[in-house]
Amino acid sequence: MRAGWVRWAGRVGSLGPAGRGTWRVVGWSAATGLALAGVVVTAAGPWEGGQRAAERRAAADLPHHRQGRGQEGATRAAPRVLTPVGARQAPGGKGASELPLPTAKGMRRALGPLLDSPDLGTRRSLAVVDTTTGELVYGVRAKAPATPASTMKIATAVAALTVLGADHRIPTVVTTGSSAREIVLVGGGDPTLTALSTAGSDRPASLRELAGSTAAALRDRGVRSVRLRYDATAYSGPRHHPIGRGNENIAPVTALMVDEGRVDPRSTRHAPRVADPARDAAEAFADLLREEGVAVRGKPSPGRGAKASDAPLAEVRSQPLGTMVERALTTSDNDIAEALARQTALARNEPASFAGAGRAVTSVLEEAGLDVGGARIRDGSGLDREDELSAELLADLLALAASPEHPQLRSALTGLPVAGFTGTLEHRYTADRGGDADGADRAAEDTTGPGRSVSGAAGLVRAKTGTLTGVNTLAGTTVDADGRLLAFAFTASGTSDPDRATAALDRLAAALARCGCR
Repeated sequence: MRAGWVRWAGRVGSLGPAGRGTWRVVGWSAATGLALAGVVVTAAGPWEGGQRAAERRAAADLPHHRQGRGQEGATRAAPRVLTPVGARQAPGGKGASELPLPTAKGMRRALGPLLDSPDLGTRRSLAVVDTTTGELVYGVRAKAPATPASTMKIATAVAALTVLGADHRIPTVVTTGSSAREIVLVGGGDPTLTALSTAGSDRPASLRELAGSTAAALRDRGVRSVRLRYDATAYSGPRHHPIGRGNENIAPVTALMVDEGRVDPRSTRHAPRVADPARDAAEAFADLLREEGVAVRGKPSPGRGAKASDAPLAEVRSQPLGTMVERALTTSDNDIAEALARQTALARNEPASFAGAGRAVTSVLEEAGLDVGGARIRDGSGLDREDELSAELLADLLALAASPEHPQLRSALTGLPVAGFTGTLEHRYTADRGGDADGADRAAEDTTGPGRSVSGAAGLVRAKTGTLTGVNTLAGTTVDADGRLLAFAFTASGTSDPDRATAALDRLAAALARCGCR
């Protein structure tokens, strides 16, 4: 067992054979993906109540490793096993520790030729970790620092969940200002706060609802006219990501924003952003107050809210952090990822800036027993090309999230896109399920021979994608042909054709899913 894993095992407790049998968290066959991931996409949407609905119902039907903390809203412990079906059913009902363990020789035979593909550029690395034992089964330059691109979000998610828990909610409050007729809208760092009409028991925090509660509180005090100020000082440092101003991948990072600072709040993915999200949110709030019958004098301006010890006039809270993590991973949401990093910084008493968040995330992962040697974390989203993580660290992060001792990390797995069905993998591996293949799928299928296609991987591979110019990465989990849950990370730098690089990564993941590799 590796030294880094010994440190981790010491923190989570001894795992004998019976305990290790609980480590398999999410096992999918292609049939499972067709049934469950299809439900996720078409029926309930990606999120319902903080966890994908199909997975939550499946877990609820199974015995649990241990009870939660007992209080209302506590995170439940990990289910013992989400049993794979069909070809992935363990023979004789064996536990994970009894299943055949892949070998480095078998992995080299299955993955080595695929890793040598020229489509993977000039620098590539690979790590495969068995989640039951914590062993690095196979690695190629596994400890070498590499640009993670958006797989950085895995590290951000694990750190935030570790220090805050999956049930944490980010507040947005309204307090009194310097007088009874001055109020201050105080941002706590929730980028999903929305001005749109919302419904459902676990919807994003509503600016409209906050305005209604504020108006009611003001009426109770006999106040009909106010001056509005706004406070976004919870975050510090540069607001603009090093990627540059005006980039549609991310809004200026502020503690107060509405609908992720999007010019069109109904837009998704890459879209134009407002120049000053905090001011924009305050102006939207002023309009909503007026609709509630409150006169707002003048234009909103920056100001400081009342002391934290003072009761707010009104408050709304975000969805649970676990829900936000799922959304950040599934859709590769950069705004949420940066917010998660800054929330981690605040929890660790670091400045809520790019630099402070990087220090906080690094220290949290190190204290969790992970080997962060050589890691360089400059942001939470992975947009910064100076970020560096090793393939082994990425795989270890996923294995940590699979531990039944860390149920608060579960959404770092449930948020991973499902191959061929959800998020950034929705249109990859689609040839495997009889759909129209996109360019990457065609590239994946244009070679012949064993292990040369993505066949059999749809619904089975779950992974976070990463793409920058000249950089392509993939990190996630899969259940191999013998039923063992494996965590993997593949990185490629110096790539010249992103479609072909993506296809080469998908072939690696598919080969891992098909392989017993002994």
